[in-house]
Amino acid sequence: MDFANKLGTIDTTIFIVYVIGLLCLALWISRSEKKEGVNTEDYFLASKSLPWWAIGASLIAANISAEQIIGMSGSGYAIGLAIASYEWMAAITLVIVGKYMLPIFLKNEIFTMPQYLEQRFDNKVKTTMSIFWLAVYTFVNLTAVLWLGGLAIESVAGVDWMFGMIFLAVFSVAYSLYGGLKAVAFTDILQVVLLVFGGLLLSYLALDAVADGQGVLAGFGILTETMPDHFDMILSPDNSNYMSLPGISVLLGGMWVMNFSYWGFNQYIIQRALAAKDLKEAQKGIAFAAYLKLLMPLIVVLPGIAAVILYPTLSKPDEAYPAMMAMLPVGIKGLVFAALVAAIVSSLASMTNSISTIFTMDIYSHFKPNKSQRHYVGVGRIAALVSLCIALIVAQPLLGEFDQAFQYIQEFTGFFTPGIVVIFMLGMFWKRATSMGALSAALGSAVFSLVLKFAWPELPFMDRVGLVFLLCLAVCYFVSIMGKPNTTDSSVSLDDVSFATTKSFNVASVGVILILTALYATWW
Repeated sequence: MDFANKLGTIDTTIFIVYVIGLLCLALWISRSEKKEGVNTEDYFLASKSLPWWAIGASLIAANISAEQIIGMSGSGYAIGLAIASYEWMAAITLVIVGKYMLPIFLKNEIFTMPQYLEQRFDNKVKTTMSIFWLAVYTFVNLTAVLWLGGLAIESVAGVDWMFGMIFLAVFSVAYSLYGGLKAVAFTDILQVVLLVFGGLLLSYLALDAVADGQGVLAGFGILTETMPDHFDMILSPDNSNYMSLPGISVLLGGMWVMNFSYWGFNQYIIQRALAAKDLKEAQKGIAFAAYLKLLMPLIVVLPGIAAVILYPTLSKPDEAYPAMMAMLPVGIKGLVFAALVAAIVSSLASMTNSISTIFTMDIYSHFKPNKSQRHYVGVGRIAALVSLCIALIVAQPLLGEFDQAFQYIQEFTGFFTPGIVVIFMLGMFWKRATSMGALSAALGSAVFSLVLKFAWPELPFMDRVGLVFLLCLAVCYFVSIMGKPNTTDSSVSLDDVSFATTKSFNVASVGVILILTALYATWW
């Protein structure tokens, strides 16, 4: 379907001003670094100086990208508000991560997730997981964001997808390669402001259009009255989308495993919190991000639901967001397009920065120790550039045949997610877990997932993740019990870790729980 979404002169001007402004801001931030040269802590962990508002904004900017905006709007069109569980359940996951996991990571003063695994287990576990994460970030996450970003630019601006991908890659490199995580995190503040403002503006205009100019409340009322099935948060087994969101499992099953893997043990997400001034600042940033997650469905899901009324004849759900952008007036379209590109580019910058961190600190420095700080930063920049080039080359061959690239990401990472969560959970909270138990859980995760996928195809993906998690938990437990206890565990004991949190964090956490309870009670 052609939405005639070509950007006008004013739209293009607004977008160019945004690009130039972001690059200037990143350059200014980067130049404020130490004159004697940036070191690894400066480049990979922003000198451990990030304030809470930068951490929270950067967490969301790294998370929200083309697959969320285009994909979740499409799911809103096809399924309805139930898809918002991915966002809302993430809010409470963030609170748990902030209280129980961040204190352990920050106490250990790590740069990367694999580094913690080396402290807790051994170099074999660290190297195995480092290689795994580098492969996933490059061939799954980076390629998907580039591919979907290129398609989004093509559908909105009429630019060929390949040129769109190249622009996104060059843009992200231009502002992140020199300044490292500090440039990424502080420019993310601008990105998130634009993303939230542009998204809320689109939702406002969509609801107003649904109500024929009678306002957003009237528009929302029309949506809930005419499409009550699109406002069911918990889908029944007879729902055609039950396989995607299997009822109560959304609240009690595999989604918890996916959320903990993503928000707790995912390098390009948790790296922001590792770069905090201190634990309290990191926890405030986590709480801020949780409230932004509560807001996200208004930005990405609601426009998709409104599109059911405004554009009822779309050929596929993922056309919902581009269709909604077509209705925007000149000038506003340029702003919302800039917000879309902001989300894509910030995710790319976050992923490449994490790839460079893991490659340099966990693999390269092991084989080339005692090099200068400047040398390691240079290697990190090269690693980031190489990963982007690889992703550009393989994106179309890997993803061109998929109707929904988002499913490609979920399916592939879902094979390994249960094992990752088991390794970290038992590693952090059970001293008897061994390196052989950890490796067994990692291998078992892939094997069990493949077996269940083909032997039990009617089992919903989310339930499969939950079941594989329990199987991996059992494997890690029995292998650890049968083996000798680790003797190389250099991670701090939990006796030295304080899980006490400030009153403001506790109040914010209770607020998240109350809001979630109200949301699910309203649209159960």
